[in-house]
Amino acid sequence: MAALRLGDEAPNFIAQTTEGQIDFHNWLGDSWGILFSHPADYTPVCTTELGTVAKYTDEFNKRNVKVAALSVDGLESHHGWIKDINETQNTTVNFPIIADEDRKVSELYDMIHPNADSQLTVRSVFVIGPDKKIKLTITYPASTGRNFDELVRVIDSLQLTAYHKVATPANWNPGDDCVIVPSVTNEEIPNLFPKGHKEVKSYLRMTPQPNLN
Repeated sequence: MAALRLGDEAPNFIAQTTEGQIDFHNWLGDSWGILFSHPADYTPVCTTELGTVAKYTDEFNKRNVKVAALSVDGLESHHGWIKDINETQNTTVNFPIIADEDRKVSELYDMIHPNADSQLTVRSVFVIGPDKKIKLTITYPASTGRNFDELVRVIDSLQLTAYHKVATPANWNPGDDCVIVPSVTNEEIPNLFPKGHKEVKSYLRMTPQPNLN
């Protein structure tokens, strides 16, 4: 199937998870969502990743983000693996891990890349907005663990830019200045950005982050 692109609707599905059956769109409700896949249960890098996500619970909750993981193994395997994750990572996994033995969800989201591995999913990440549209996709090889500080940073940017007429520049972190989008005219700036702005070039106009006091 064709790869999902930014702005596409995230495909809905019903699946069994470690926290019961979910209807994905209903489960998301009006939250933002992260759906991320793992090559297999009982793999070392994934064990560290799922433990890290559990430790980021408060950060995701602050941002109204629900997280769901997936691998192509079954529920019994998932539950056994969670015990190992909790023990080795000193945490408690508190989000659903989808059992995808029939690869239905993996295929919906194009998570199996045959040139990398014909059976196992790559490390896909999808960030999904409350409108159920895909806002971000990142694909890592199985050998590289994900950076969840970066995912939180990206969500901060996505949520900021969804509601304000700004974009975030290279290496932006919350609290840094933002770029005023080109569609905003200079005449509109005083009303939209009362904190002021700096014109570096006619197309590069900076303003303090608008949603901070």
